[in-house]
Amino acid sequence: MSKTRGSGRRSHRFAAALAVTGLTVLGVAACDSADDEDTPAAAALPWGPCPAAAPGTARDPRLTCAKVKVPLDYGHPDGASIEVGISRLGATDPAKRHGVLLLNPGGPALPGLDTPSAMAPTLPKSVLDGYDLIGFDPRGVGTSTPQSCGLDNLSIAALFPYPAADGSIDANVQAARATAAKCAAKPDLRYFTTANTARDLDRVREALGEAKISYWGQSYGTYLGTVYRALYPARTDRMILEGNVDPAHVWAGEAESWGKGMAERFPDAAAVAAAQNAALGLGATPEEVTRNYLALADRLDRRPAPVPGTPQALSGALLRGVTYALLLHNDTLPVLAQVWKAAADLADGHVTDADGKVLQQVFADSPAAPGVPADNQATVFLALTCGDAEWSHDVGSYAQRTAADRKAWPLSAGMPANIWPCAFWPQPIEKPVAVTTGGARNTLILQNRRDHATPWDSGVGLHRALGDGAAFVGVDNGGHYVYHEGSACADNATVAFLDTGRLPDQDLDCTDVKRP
Repeated sequence: MSKTRGSGRRSHRFAAALAVTGLTVLGVAACDSADDEDTPAAAALPWGPCPAAAPGTARDPRLTCAKVKVPLDYGHPDGASIEVGISRLGATDPAKRHGVLLLNPGGPALPGLDTPSAMAPTLPKSVLDGYDLIGFDPRGVGTSTPQSCGLDNLSIAALFPYPAADGSIDANVQAARATAAKCAAKPDLRYFTTANTARDLDRVREALGEAKISYWGQSYGTYLGTVYRALYPARTDRMILEGNVDPAHVWAGEAESWGKGMAERFPDAAAVAAAQNAALGLGATPEEVTRNYLALADRLDRRPAPVPGTPQALSGALLRGVTYALLLHNDTLPVLAQVWKAAADLADGHVTDADGKVLQQVFADSPAAPGVPADNQATVFLALTCGDAEWSHDVGSYAQRTAADRKAWPLSAGMPANIWPCAFWPQPIEKPVAVTTGGARNTLILQNRRDHATPWDSGVGLHRALGDGAAFVGVDNGGHYVYHEGSACADNATVAFLDTGRLPDQDLDCTDVKRP
């Protein structure tokens, strides 16, 4: 397999990771692997220039965009409607075109218009020849009738319920109740669910003039793809699911898996820091680095440290959020070690020039795209995680669960088991879509063994749910993403499936990635 090792997808992923924590967004590299020639299937849509990107970010000028009208409520399809923004990079060889490949970068609630441009540099000519790469902003996100609860805390990271330094969740209960009340004032928000987003994708399929769609979903996008496959099995062509959500654990159970996931991933970063102990002074062994990190996070919980040149103070929760984001890729682990060193210096009150540069880069503002509310991603994140499936409303039970989780998984400090606004959310409009085994054998599951965001157990759970309909590619690697992250074994299986439609005859155990 031949491919260009571009930076687009990696930059996009790093940006997506830090967007989750409300931190800096890096630019997306333009690609030169697609053209604007209309294919017969897509010609009927009014393709035109894409909307303006967020200030300071690049958008591939050859990316074309369109809008597809869909019902707000599929229970009343002739009622109010909303728009879904989609984008396209056309197949580079119409004679070899197989169809469309819809791409979703996850989140939940990440915009996706730029995902084709971010993915294209990582894909070989055979895939670029064979597919129109289709991006989309999911309903409620970005250009797709963007939603807002009017939240004061704009980032998703601000929603993550880290307990107080002493383990108390009283403040979390108050914040969750207040946030849920703000969103309850937006009654249409209850229709912004994964099931309805999957139904939107089928309307997009119709608008594209395709009998079937292929799909590649990352992170949250794996659940979206799984739901689409369950609702529309006859319209699903080739599906790749990467960094996976267990559909049996949506969403409270998935959140509670993060503590174990952090414990499995964190040693990779601690080893990188320990190897630089002479320069960083964070510890000579991974175990020592881990102890020092936990002590630093606790110290910042008790006394946040102002970050020079920004309006922010570095708290223990914010340090954990940055850590979570930079654990998503192996190549950002050295950056993470520098962040830890800078955070330790900041807490000690003597920041060096090098520390200041690291902190300013990480905490730089990331403006929203024109016309998009500042709390847009946080709002739709809540709509999906609270509206897809019902959470426990037993407020008293959360303190006990948080204390147990805090003890079992100290790196995540009890946050995954803590109370979320979902505890005060209205009842979902429908039950989660049933995901069952059987059906066509048309899905490739890509899963890293040390993935802290969607841990190994979640990927195994998805494989169990899909049964013989899927093949499983497990990779002995850390981080949230599998393709184009160092495993030729996984990359070759992915491209072969896209090119031929054939899955591996048996599940693969890829061990060709070197430890960071």
